[in-house]
Amino acid sequence: MALGALVGSAWMAGLTLPPYLLSQAVDNGLQRRDLPALTAWVAVLFAVGGANAGLAILRHRTMTLIRLDAAYRTVRAVVRHATRLGAALPRRAGPGEVVTVGMADAWVLAQALTVTGPGLGAIVAYVIAAVLLFGISPLLAVVVLAGVPVLAAVVGPMLRRLQRAGTSYREQQGVLAERLLDIVGGLRVLNGLGGKELFARRYRAESGRLRREGYRVGAVTSWIQALGVGLPGLFLAVVIWLAARMAAGGLITAGELVAVWGYAAMLAVPVAFFIEGGFDIGHALVAGRRVVAFLRLRPDPQGAAPAPPGAAELWDPESGVVVPPGLLTALATARASDASAVVDRLGGYGPTTAMWGDERIDTLAVRDRIAVADNESYLFAGALGSVVAGRHEPREAAVERVLAGAAAGDIVAGLPGGATGLIDDQGRNLSGGQRQRIRLARALYADPEVLLALDPTSAVDAHTEAAMAEGLRRARAGRTTLVTTTSPALLERADVVHWLVEGRVAATGRHRDLLAAQPGYRALVDRASGLATGS
Repeated sequence: MALGALVGSAWMAGLTLPPYLLSQAVDNGLQRRDLPALTAWVAVLFAVGGANAGLAILRHRTMTLIRLDAAYRTVRAVVRHATRLGAALPRRAGPGEVVTVGMADAWVLAQALTVTGPGLGAIVAYVIAAVLLFGISPLLAVVVLAGVPVLAAVVGPMLRRLQRAGTSYREQQGVLAERLLDIVGGLRVLNGLGGKELFARRYRAESGRLRREGYRVGAVTSWIQALGVGLPGLFLAVVIWLAARMAAGGLITAGELVAVWGYAAMLAVPVAFFIEGGFDIGHALVAGRRVVAFLRLRPDPQGAAPAPPGAAELWDPESGVVVPPGLLTALATARASDASAVVDRLGGYGPTTAMWGDERIDTLAVRDRIAVADNESYLFAGALGSVVAGRHEPREAAVERVLAGAAAGDIVAGLPGGATGLIDDQGRNLSGGQRQRIRLARALYADPEVLLALDPTSAVDAHTEAAMAEGLRRARAGRTTLVTTTSPALLERADVVHWLVEGRVAATGRHRDLLAAQPGYRALVDRASGLATGS
């Protein structure tokens, strides 16, 4: 930016020289019919023109460097912060907002930073031109100096209006981008449920509101850009009119008239930069607020103290859920959100008062020992073995074992190449039930000390569900495991079952004991059995 300001100032200052050189060529060469003097001044004029052309190229290259560098620096900052937020990101900002911040807002900010070079240069050129004009006529110098305040008075209110309209437009844009991502991500489900037209109508209505807001922004923008062209032209006409009257009255020479015309024409460039710069800064203030708001999001609190050595129970005071070490515990509830909240607290995601042994989880470093497996976790593209192994080295025997534990043998058989077959990004070449089994296999391969799994069998048929339940119990034997489920197959194999009502433990025991003693629990399980679907 410092280089851009230096080059931009040199270029703008260079633009003030041709009118002066042209006036000298007219007065000292052309009017006096002095060919050598005329030739010398014209040669200097051409040399200055060449130097200015070189400076213009260098200025443009420097502004391009600033724009690209600033954009990628901003994108890098956003991506790094998104990484630091980790699992807290979906709860802090929607995917549409993240995409818009990391792409559109970053480039708007980058464009505004290119104002620095021509902006400072415009001020320098304005001062130089005013001084040179003062040498010709103080009246003309005053008119030129008064031009910028007049432009600011005219354009300033429009820039403020642009910020207000741009802020509203930007907020709606983020919401609509998020809605679009949701629709695209769930298009297959919407087609199956027949809800595609409903969501299309909603999106059409919301995009119509955004379009109308965009017209408001466009109306203000068009006025600013029109003034950016029209006001400098009007400014030039006033200065030339005054200079022509003074030349006709003999107050200035013909060469000075030419110089005044050149200065006034040259000043149209910095004036246009002033207006364009104000326009870019107005947009950048809106984008910058969104970027800063994103960078101010705080990750989930996580301590640095070591987790308790050896086996220790997990306890969530808010719900009363206790997860004994080394056992398979099931959490059954009619509201999936209640189960997710318990898992988030036990996993240390978000504010939590959960305990691990005698220590609060939010004071411990638990990420390498407690893993949360849900049905929204990302599936990266790659060979099946690498996808299952995740950040670990894929070992063929271990991959086969966890795939068998997740009842995913049919996936291996159905892929060209078997365990080396390719999985598309987000498992797009798999069904919902197959993706769920791959996610479970990945969790089993990681083999964390504590596994908290959210509804790991919700998208499969009863036969596959039973095989997954048996495989999960076998793979996690002697390891602390919590599953949220209403599946009889999983509940039957659990060592401990907690039945949650309104977010609190209503009863605890073995599955068969709860069926016999708790009518509400029995109704929940019967209802879940009746709604089981296959995939």
